[in-house]
Amino acid sequence: MISIKGRSVFGSIARGKLTFYHRDEFIINKIKVSDPELEYKKYVKAKNAALVELGELYDRARLSVGEGDAQIFVIHQMLITDEQYDSSIRTKILDEHFNADYAVASTSRSFAEMLAQMDSEYMQSRAADVKDVSNRLLRHILNCADKLPILRENAIICTGDLMPSETMLMDKAKIKGFCTRSGSVNSHTAILAKNLGIPAIVNVGAELSDEYEGKEAVLDGYSGTLYIEPDEHTLRQLEYKEAVEGRKKELLTRLKGRKNITRDGHEIKIYANILNSEELESAVKNDAGGIGLFRTEFMCFDRPAFPDEDFQFYTYRKALEAMEGKEVIIGTYDIGADKIPDCADMSAERNPSMGCRGIRFCLERESIFKTQLRALYRASVYGQLSILLPMVIDVSEILRVKAELIKEGRKFADNVKLGAMIETPAAVMTSDIIAKEVDFFNIGTNDLEQFTFALDRQNPCYDRVSPKNHRALLRMIKMVCDNAHANGIKAGICGEIAGDPTLTEIFLELDVDMLSVVPSRILPLRKAVRSISLKEPKKAENDLKLFL
Repeated sequence: MISIKGRSVFGSIARGKLTFYHRDEFIINKIKVSDPELEYKKYVKAKNAALVELGELYDRARLSVGEGDAQIFVIHQMLITDEQYDSSIRTKILDEHFNADYAVASTSRSFAEMLAQMDSEYMQSRAADVKDVSNRLLRHILNCADKLPILRENAIICTGDLMPSETMLMDKAKIKGFCTRSGSVNSHTAILAKNLGIPAIVNVGAELSDEYEGKEAVLDGYSGTLYIEPDEHTLRQLEYKEAVEGRKKELLTRLKGRKNITRDGHEIKIYANILNSEELESAVKNDAGGIGLFRTEFMCFDRPAFPDEDFQFYTYRKALEAMEGKEVIIGTYDIGADKIPDCADMSAERNPSMGCRGIRFCLERESIFKTQLRALYRASVYGQLSILLPMVIDVSEILRVKAELIKEGRKFADNVKLGAMIETPAAVMTSDIIAKEVDFFNIGTNDLEQFTFALDRQNPCYDRVSPKNHRALLRMIKMVCDNAHANGIKAGICGEIAGDPTLTEIFLELDVDMLSVVPSRILPLRKAVRSISLKEPKKAENDLKLFL
């Protein structure tokens, strides 16, 4: 038996035969052409054909996996028509007189390398989309047919990496799982595999060798392990794990529609954090009580400019309609740190994590901020909208926003709530003052931890130096909640620790009103809440002694 470890994408177990897929590699020559206009026409024809194909793929995906996942191919259409991408290809053909296929391949390589070098894993995973789009163009320029693997029944597809279009075009009825040598858990292919319910492991490395073609294997999507020709003992262990996990999922499913209420009657809201349409659908599927934070800055990536008002309006409207009257908290742009799209033009920032980010960025870029606010208010008639201002440090910032809204003729308190993200020590220490000017608080513990402990959360020693139940952080949460309640408003937590069940009882003791987590954590967190009795405090009682 051989076992290979990777990163899990979808927790389930698949049995089948390993089927290796190798896409055709295009032979690209760098040639100076005598008629660049003719070469450019060849590129334009390929681009038009690719756009038609992507439209067909969108329709196919919409029927099989839903509107949210189908948006992948809308993004690919946007990439092909992206001004910077198109301009680079046009320059290489018309100005430098290179052949069309070289111009596309060269541009693709540059863009993919740029994305792969970014600190954000989300942006790194977008490199696969650039390659997918470019390969589609090259196939039309070089007049090559699509090549997909001939699948046997019960196939576990093995490859270097899969592109979204390849994932969508394969016969899913014959596929039991995916296993890739590289790739990211945030890639579109990973998202598709997850939402199609196909077990997948990525980034297993070079150990995944072609010599295993046709071998019987079991893919353990829970631990991220591929077992090739597993022995009887391993098979029995995996069968037992599958039965146990199946029972857990069934029990969690039964919690849909139930209240997030402790055994002694204390109720708390559990909302979802989302980045995009895919996660919106997951929030609905996992029975979120609302959206606790929609991070709008991720709409700005892969774009030459900030989204216009109409694009934003339809995006926000979709979220509000999908939640059917439940609260949807949408954050204004939190540009900075590892979330800096090209269109933000923040090259002058020497330290983006500590720079002009969040509400400061919005107040300095008034036209961008006003466009977002107009789109939000237009969408507000379609549901229960709350607007959240990130990275607040002083009440004067809230007052500036409110003055702007009044000047624009929008009384924010009529039907749209205005909230402050408490994620800086300055906001914590002045939360009693800020609370008088807003309708709710969301505590962003991810940044609050960093700024409090003066340590980057990506630092390897972070967990050792800064425990998640550090008395400083717990005291800050307590202070914010107390100041919120003294002023008649609610306080929630939307940072990563909100989804940690070992802290749930502590948060309940601290009188936190809402926990907002990634969609997959909603039902497990509901289970944790329903198992607690605050009349019998154990762990929470010990940690709360830190306040004494």
